Amino acid sequence: MKKTICTSLVFLISFLVNAQTPVKYAISFKNAVHHEAQISVVFPKTSSDSLHIRMSRSSPGRYALHEFAKNVYGVTATNEKGDTLKIVRHNPYEWVLVNPKGATIVNYTLFGNRGDGTYSQIDEIHAHLNIPATFMYADAFFSHPVEVTFNVREDLHWKVATQLPNKEGFTYTAPNFQYFFDSPTEISNYKKRSFTVDSNGKDYTIEFVLHDNSTEALLDTYFEKVKRIVLAEKDVFGALPDYDYGKYTFLACYVANASGDGMEHRNSTILTDREGLANGGMDGNIGTVSHEYFHSWNVERLRPKSLEPFNFSKANMSGELWFAEGFTSYYTNLILCRAGIISPEEYAKRLNGTFNYVWNSPAHEYFNPIEMSYQAPFVDAATSVDPVNRENTFISYYSYGSVLGLALDLSLRQNGLNLDDFMRKMWEAQGIEEDPYTIDDLHFNLSLYAGKSFADHFFNNYIYKSKMPDYAVLFESVGFNFTQDENKPYTGMYIKGNTIVRNAQKESPAYKAGLENGDVILAIDGTTVDNAQTIDKIISEKKVGDVIKVKYSRYGEEKTTNLTLQSDPTYHISFNEKAKRKIEKHRETWLKQ
Repeated sequence: MKKTICTSLVFLISFLVNAQTPVKYAISFKNAVHHEAQISVVFPKTSSDSLHIRMSRSSPGRYALHEFAKNVYGVTATNEKGDTLKIVRHNPYEWVLVNPKGATIVNYTLFGNRGDGTYSQIDEIHAHLNIPATFMYADAFFSHPVEVTFNVREDLHWKVATQLPNKEGFTYTAPNFQYFFDSPTEISNYKKRSFTVDSNGKDYTIEFVLHDNSTEALLDTYFEKVKRIVLAEKDVFGALPDYDYGKYTFLACYVANASGDGMEHRNSTILTDREGLANGGMDGNIGTVSHEYFHSWNVERLRPKSLEPFNFSKANMSGELWFAEGFTSYYTNLILCRAGIISPEEYAKRLNGTFNYVWNSPAHEYFNPIEMSYQAPFVDAATSVDPVNRENTFISYYSYGSVLGLALDLSLRQNGLNLDDFMRKMWEAQGIEEDPYTIDDLHFNLSLYAGKSFADHFFNNYIYKSKMPDYAVLFESVGFNFTQDENKPYTGMYIKGNTIVRNAQKESPAYKAGLENGDVILAIDGTTVDNAQTIDKIISEKKVGDVIKVKYSRYGEEKTTNLTLQSDPTYHISFNEKAKRKIEKHRETWLKQ
């Protein structure tokens, strides 16, 4: 009896949701040459004495505020009888329509000229639309279905590519605004490739849409790489996600006026860059493909509870980004290696930059990986005009999580386990059913997989604290060389021309000598310098422990200071071609799994 009542209730709720009147949009691009779109929206009938409409302040996959309302103007509103409605403004991102009386029609102009994973760009080559940056919404109708008609420029041969299901013609739908705002759309004269992947007896279509000036042959070559990435990442988790409409779409926009970016979405991803396939993008852009596709598991469905549901009215903060973004970053190059796109030697080489950035930062003193993740609203494409001290206080959760993912994987492999299987366990435990996780869930599931002692050691030392794993042992176990040059002198100055261009890191020679960002180096030990190469030559002839006299200018005043050279802290990671056969096999299992 109870089951029957519950089933009937679920059916009734489903019927009521499906019976909701959709919010209907139409967008046109007659003035695309000046980066404008004309947008109209019909909000359903309301019995309220006011209707609050607004622009989003954030965007899926971004954690900072972006204030999209700044690009909206010419807002007018009428009721269903055509009467003009009064508009009241109480804040910068909201419009209050007074006494709407039934359905409400709103018209406005949008300016958009940034092609990336967050904003919109409108011109005569495309309409590159991130939905929160484009369309107004009303909280009162946030659960309603959506219809949007794209009035494409047929004179420019535009077509529509999106994860939104097509209703008819150029009209697309979304079940609600969470899905609508998560559905970027590329409208252009693009090329497309696709292939079918079987997963658990179900066929899924993987589409690659490319807006680029490359030849069909170049796209074919690139698409082969994309296919290998898709299959290699499927192997990690054991199956594809159950894409809602049986399809996943890569939206790649590699054009001269785009900005380099990548942004994951539920059944699609945005990939943007200035480099087309013919001028560097063939190799330079493929890493973003690897990173963003991995997110269709890790973030989109295996999702932090702190980001579920995503809030479009404020900055979204999460302490799990070291795992969500960082572990995804770890797999980015690992997957390229497994897919045969880069060599093991190249994989080892690529570890150097990230590794040194993380472990030579003084920021460990201030924040652990969880707290670094909390900094996302201040750094994730956030803007501010005042200088900051990130060189000393911040390590990107992408990079920090990446090197911790490396450490966890190699540590597990020393115990006959591996990170792939742990990711699969997490997927099975909380990803498939989309049960959002917490940090405690990560800790608990690692305990189930690798044992409580192992999990406690990893979390207590490297997640809740900021200690450094024993990478010397870990790299030795897979036949990677790991060294530092203790005899190479180091100043801690980051020079462009002869000017220091970064804040001095704490405890570096430059920091101890009182040198700072903006100081102009005039001479070292009496030798005049005018470029970084001259400085490098002088330092190369010194020894660790030598004291050099630095003459510099600050705000037009000449000063001198003594700087004591220290050992260069740079780590060097490389592929050991002479590793023992047992270690070589262990390495092959890791890099070719």
